[in-house]
Order: sequence, then structure tokens, then C-alpha cells
Amino acid sequence: MKPGKSARNNSKIKNLEKRIIRDPLFPIVGIGASAGGLEAFEQLFANMPPDIGMAFILVPHLDPGHASMMTELMRRVTKLEVQEAEEGAKVLPNHIYVIPPNNGLRLPIDVFFRSLAEEEGEMAIGIILSGTGTDGTLGIRAIHGAGGMVMVQHPSSAKYPGMPESAVQTGLVDVVLPPEKMFSHLNNLAKQAGRKTKPPITREDRLRKILTLVRSQTGHDFSFYKQTTLNRRVEKRMSLHRLGTTPAYLNYLQEHPEEVSLLFKDMLIGVTQFFRDPEAFETLKKTLLKYLQDQPEATSFRAWVPACSTGEEAYSVAMLILECLDESKRDLKIQVFGTDIDSE
Repeated sequence: MKPGKSARNNSKIKNLEKRIIRDPLFPIVGIGASAGGLEAFEQLFANMPPDIGMAFILVPHLDPGHASMMTELMRRVTKLEVQEAEEGAKVLPNHIYVIPPNNGLRLPIDVFFRSLAEEEGEMAIGIILSGTGTDGTLGIRAIHGAGGMVMVQHPSSAKYPGMPESAVQTGLVDVVLPPEKMFSHLNNLAKQAGRKTKPPITREDRLRKILTLVRSQTGHDFSFYKQTTLNRRVEKRMSLHRLGTTPAYLNYLQEHPEEVSLLFKDMLIGVTQFFRDPEAFETLKKTLLKYLQDQPEATSFRAWVPACSTGEEAYSVAMLILECLDESKRDLKIQVFGTDIDSE
């Protein structure tokens, strides 16, 4: 059975990111916009220096016939190189790549942001500009979960604030600014990325003090948190506040208790989707079928899904249980509990 047109287009956008060839030490910035987006793109890039040290990939949610026009218009307002993105092309810093709109593609910004998060991790930067609807909201969850940076146009400066407002409501946005004021943050991130080739200074004691602050304020112990992930989260917060050293950030935490809560939120992994790991669910289904077939009628079956974020995994497990009950011809009462450390 051949996949539908939308599925094929989704695959193309994912493959574009997975097959890009580049030096791994410069950030890739994904920027999504729809209605009013052209004006926002122009404001963002008008004063962007040609040696910013980043690559920008634009995902304009526009009419398919406007792809070439978008590329030409961007060339008029920026000194960076602008070209249409092509699958498998080498991505270079100081370039802007415009992804052509695809007929039948649903939520292309979300699709690309998810792929960007998977491939780039903490080097991924996602920006949501003017537009209607909620496109990009799911994608920024993936970027946040991977330790990347999320920036959003201030809704009051957007011609159409729907997309920015939807993104801000997630609570996962790091920076909210008008497009023309985003440059300084991007420039700082580029400088931080350029220093990643240097060996990190030993800072275990200071990191332990940071975790002690988090535990005392939130009640949650992250002392067994993966070290590399912890480093990425702390570096991200340092970059946001333009703090160059861990001692400086530790002092900032001690002087600004609200930052402890923000760091805690950043350390939570909020990436989720329905049936996220198909192989795991196939294995679970086989186990469930065998177990449920042996249960007497009218009994109860309860399942607990911890760390379920916004609940997609819990709903997936519930649907899988119902499917197994249907196939095994069993009539059981089921209860599914979903919990997560993040109260929001």
C-alpha cells in the first residue's frame, strides 16, 4: 500500500533535516510563520550581520505558488545568502534556506521542528513568528525536550498573534520578543556554540550546589540526572542570562529564586506523542494479549503510566488495552492512571 500524499510530504521534510551535511558546531535555527510571516521575516533579518555563524531554515506556511517569491523577497532584505532548501544539500552557516510549501502537508512547522530536535538536540533553535492557528506548538515541545532554545514573536507585535499566543501558552518558551530584537539573543547563542570545542571546566561541586538549590525549593532530587543532559540545561539557562561561567550562574540562582523554578522546568522532558515507540507498543500488545486471555470475566485491570507528560502515552496504553480486549473477546473493567512530575 502506497502512503498518501501528506505522508510522503511529511517524509520529505523529515529527510531534509536528517540528510543535511554540515559542521556540527554551529546552530541550526528553524523559523516557522504563516499569515503576516513575511513582514516578521523581514524584521528579523533586516539587521542580521552576514557572519552570524548560524544557518536559518524558514518554514513559511504559505500558498505553494509563493515559494520562489519568498526566496527572492528575502534576498532583498538581508546580506545572508538565501536559497531554496533541497534534500541532501550541504547546509552552511550564514545562509538562509527556504523550505518550499507542500500541497497536502499538515502542520509542516511541527513536523520540521520535531525533526530538528531529534537531529540537533541542544543545538536546535526554534522560532515562531506571526500566524494563525497553532502550527509549531507541538514542535517547540520537542525542541524544549531536547534541550534546545525556543523563541517566539511577542504577540502584541505580530500581525496575526494566533501562533505566538499558542506557543507562549505552553510555558516552554525561553524568549518572547519582537522579531527585530531577537538578534542579540541569537548572537549570544552563536558565541556559546563556538566555545563548545573547548574542554569543559570541572564544575561538579558547583553543579551539586545547583541541584541542592533545586531540591530545597522544589522538593525534587536530580542528583541522578544524566550528567550531559544536566550540563546542557544549565548551559542553556546561562546563555539566556548571558552568564559566561557556572559560578556566575550559581550566584544568579541564589539571588533570583524564581530562576530555580525555571531551571527545574527546563530539566523536565516534555516530549510525548501517541504510540511514540511502535516496537515497544507491539511488544506490550503481545504481553497484554496473553495476560488478558487468562483473566476471568468481570474482573478489573489497572495500568499506571508514570512520566506521561501531557497524557499521550496514557491514552495510547488505554487504546491498546481496549484493542487487546476486543481481540481476546474479554469483558473487563479497565482503569488507566497517568502521572507526571510536572504539575502543569
